[in-house]
Amino acid sequence: MVEPQGSTLVGPHAWRPAAVEAFDATAAVFDARFGGWASVAAQRRAVQRLLLDAFPPGAHLLELGGGTGEDAVFLAERGRRVLLTDGAPSMVAEAAARVQRAGLADRIETRTLLLEEIEGFAHEWRRAGGAAFDGAYSNFAALNCVPDLAPVARGLAALLRPGAPAVLVIFGPLPPGEILVQLVRGDVRAAFRRLSRGAVPARLGGRHFEVWYPWPRRVARAFAPWFRLRRMRGVGVFVPPSAAEPWISRHPRLLALLDALDRVAAAPLARLGDHVAFWFERSTAPAPVE
Repeated sequence: MVEPQGSTLVGPHAWRPAAVEAFDATAAVFDARFGGWASVAAQRRAVQRLLLDAFPPGAHLLELGGGTGEDAVFLAERGRRVLLTDGAPSMVAEAAARVQRAGLADRIETRTLLLEEIEGFAHEWRRAGGAAFDGAYSNFAALNCVPDLAPVARGLAALLRPGAPAVLVIFGPLPPGEILVQLVRGDVRAAFRRLSRGAVPARLGGRHFEVWYPWPRRVARAFAPWFRLRRMRGVGVFVPPSAAEPWISRHPRLLALLDALDRVAAAPLARLGDHVAFWFERSTAPAPVE
């Protein structure tokens, strides 16, 4: 068997990407490490407002890279149903525990699923008679850990009904906030790392993996013709990235001002966001997975 680049063998015939291994290893402490950061909370609120706008109550949604389940619980508490998927088994376990604590097991299902395997999942789902989803979403850059977005697009196309929204939040390639923070720290390489057209080294919990920072045109091209790009929104145009923590959390008034500016700048300056939210709509192009 040829082992995919940047992956880790987990059995005689199985593998997990190195990024998934990193997140799997940090699942138990993930919320404790990032959950208290005010910049992360502000960016999450911006995404959640968009999700509520995209998906009406009663919608059955597919989440990709759901992590510990914070967004799924948020949506389920407001009348949506969610199938949360993540490639890291420990993340899925943390999410399932959160769902049980929230008393939302009737609204949220959890499943371990690699993004690289979504086409196979779509085939299984359709063959078993699963109903088409009313929408899909992915928050906080899970898709940046995938070198080729086209297979994800094909899998989603087979799982969503025509007209269904797909809100995908991906790291932006040119965020002035991160550039400024890293330049202040004197790290020129980190300041401009997102301009790379290839893989960029990353690290989480002492584990190394690779990420990619596709430009919006490339993202839209990967999802055509099965999805039409309806709009883009910048997430963290003025609200700084997590690289500014813990400093920015100690200045709540400044962060509140930057958050207010983000609400105004999210549409016109979308490409400058720390993250960029792509609101796609499933077209009537035939599903590529039968």
